Amino acid sequence: MAEKPHMNIVFIGHVDHGKSTLVGRTLLDTGTIEQHLIDKYRKEAESMGKASFEFAWVMDGLKEERERGVTIDVAHKRFDTDKYYFTVIDAPGHRDFVKNMITGTSQADAAVLVVSGEAGVMAQTREHVFLARTLGVTQVIVAINKMDATQPPYDEGVYNKVKAEVTKLMKSVGYRDDMMQFLPVSAIKGDNAAKPPTANMPWYKGLTLIAAMDTLKEPLKATTLPLRWPIQDVYTITGVGTVPVGRVETGIIKPEMKIIFMPANKVGEVKSVEMHHQEMAQAGPGDNVGCNIRGVAKNDIRRGDVAGPVSNPPMVAKTFEAQIMVLNHPSVLTVGYTPVFHLHTAQVACTFIELKKKLDPKTGATLEENPQFLKTGDAAIVKIQPTKPLVIETAKDFPQLGRFAIRDMGQTVAAGVCISVEKKEM
Repeated sequence: MAEKPHMNIVFIGHVDHGKSTLVGRTLLDTGTIEQHLIDKYRKEAESMGKASFEFAWVMDGLKEERERGVTIDVAHKRFDTDKYYFTVIDAPGHRDFVKNMITGTSQADAAVLVVSGEAGVMAQTREHVFLARTLGVTQVIVAINKMDATQPPYDEGVYNKVKAEVTKLMKSVGYRDDMMQFLPVSAIKGDNAAKPPTANMPWYKGLTLIAAMDTLKEPLKATTLPLRWPIQDVYTITGVGTVPVGRVETGIIKPEMKIIFMPANKVGEVKSVEMHHQEMAQAGPGDNVGCNIRGVAKNDIRRGDVAGPVSNPPMVAKTFEAQIMVLNHPSVLTVGYTPVFHLHTAQVACTFIELKKKLDPKTGATLEENPQFLKTGDAAIVKIQPTKPLVIETAKDFPQLGRFAIRDMGQTVAAGVCISVEKKEM
């Protein structure tokens, strides 16, 4: 049987709005997990005084998460619908854990934004919507959850009010009508996740959550783009030669291709392509491969280099402009600040050389030209200079090589996307 097309979907939203419960419900109702597991979790949850947490525990495997009742790390789980196989990324909604949410969201093709019908739009709902937009998620299903808990229960008026609030918020950051769809759910009771709503919501005639997921558009297969192959490690194998290993992000790699590694500026020829110790005729986006390369020595290239076709080499930046969101900085960020940028397999210290403008995180509108500093919660357009040669592409041309996280003092202080690159002459 041919493999169904694959999509990464991230569940985002404010803490306690029921994201993990909705993920658990979706996995149960698609037959990915079995009822007896939920029953077991229900008993454990009740014994810890956490009734109604049984679904959330499917994803919240960490003991600490269970005791605190919040999601900390990003969990991955596969489930199938009629059309796709999804990797579901359950991203933390809790303020302290936004950095993990970024890692999850930057891998996503689509998002399910969970908003509680009881509570409506909250501060973090706003932050997550802006981040999803900044990190390039263009398809969002808004699940208005906890419909069983609205006053009165399952009330159409409450649903419409929250829907109007969220629509306004999403349009303010640049989402259009064709990029979002809305539906009411009760994750805990099972209304409208995989099964149509019972008599509880006779007023709702639209799709269930699972049916809505099947209407998502498949992400553009990055096979039509030129090859971009970030290197994870380089091995020398006796009798074989130099074997770089990494995940193909875009394009195709196959034997007899001439490729150039940047910023190393070394050209080699692909002799063979292997995945899981099997020789392959070619490899494409998402494949983790090792290739035997003729004409390149082990010490010529290193982790963080990116291979591409000789006719279209990966871009090495002298400087680049980026749109960033400051997530968690202990003080303020000014010109001259040099934290470590993490993108594809590279980790390179880069200096902020210009703070061009501060943006409204909710709308993206310019608040201030050339601000003196940036602090937690600010969004901005900045100019960056890598301290050593770095491959980065614009998020528009190569989304996979244009998104990054900025880390300092053991935490993610900001995240962003590259909007333009001033090329370094090699």
